[in-house]
Amino acid sequence: MQLVDRLQEYFLIYKMNKRNWEFIIVKATILQAPNQITLKEVEIPVIGTGDLLIRMRAATVCGTDIRIFRGRKTLGVRYPSILGHEFAGEIVDTGGRREFSVGDRIGLCPAISCGQCYRCKRGAENLCEEGMNFGYEIDGGFAEFVRIPSKAVDSGNVRKLPANMTFGEAALVEPLSCVLNGQEKVNLGFADIVVIIGAGPIGLMHVLLARLRGAMKIIVSDPNQYRRDAAMRFGADVAIDPGTENVTARVKAETDGRGADVVLCAIGVPALARQATDMVAHGGRVSLFAGFSKGDVSEMDINAIHYSEITITGSFGLSRRNFDDAFDMVALGRLNVAPLITETFGLDEAPRAFEMAESGAALKVAIENV
Repeated sequence: MQLVDRLQEYFLIYKMNKRNWEFIIVKATILQAPNQITLKEVEIPVIGTGDLLIRMRAATVCGTDIRIFRGRKTLGVRYPSILGHEFAGEIVDTGGRREFSVGDRIGLCPAISCGQCYRCKRGAENLCEEGMNFGYEIDGGFAEFVRIPSKAVDSGNVRKLPANMTFGEAALVEPLSCVLNGQEKVNLGFADIVVIIGAGPIGLMHVLLARLRGAMKIIVSDPNQYRRDAAMRFGADVAIDPGTENVTARVKAETDGRGADVVLCAIGVPALARQATDMVAHGGRVSLFAGFSKGDVSEMDINAIHYSEITITGSFGLSRRNFDDAFDMVALGRLNVAPLITETFGLDEAPRAFEMAESGAALKVAIENV
């Protein structure tokens, strides 16, 4: 049965049950345990007053989803659960809210901060001690229908999409928001020479945003030829293969021996942290942006950090301000993120979508529910 026909059936049942969505069976991608993800039939999420029920229309697969799937990231993860924190959709039930209508197209900041803890009160809501996140504590977007809790709506986490903004672009606002947070932490700006280690989807977003922020030269390092070529298309000036070339030497050559003003680690390999401090300029800034795998970073040149006054910072997640800024950049056409999505799968093919995303043969993989 086509989804349109199924929706008509759902609404008929919905009316007959007097606004009771219970007992309607829908599809969802369920994470049963590490390395076990399957498409199953489940009951449609039941919403309360003030909640929204949306039909997911596009959800993109994040590297974090892959790490959770493989059991390499467990904090906040439940079994069984529904992954997916990069998604957008359309409202099918407003939960009694007057500011939304059935059929509204919406995007979502998936991190719901408490607003009350020490960190939230000091403007670090991305580090909230009591926060909840879609795809972790709350079932996420790899499903036909998703419940948006009233707390998220009340906190301003939901944005209506303008007519020119696609569901896929809206799904990509979340990772772009994280990239924006990372670049703000190192104050990346006009005339900076920037090195981006890693040209996956996040690295490519760093390229796009660094170019928009006025970087003078953007150098990318990645062993994957496909991704190096993509980096050049997205605005990089130089793309280096670390398998055949000494990246630090090439960066020094490209900067008249000075080094980069900013180095962004978009791959979480501990050895690359040392490489970052080797290639950054005096007074430069290093962002350990990626979530790093376990390993030894003690070989970082501590004396270089001290004598060259190098600033090293981490970057985690996003705030609602980051989300709103990134959303507006995309909505107003300042950043074109659409070309990042190179492979699209239906919800029934979600396990294949995970395989494709993990293979590195695509840039960003989207799961659509059309």
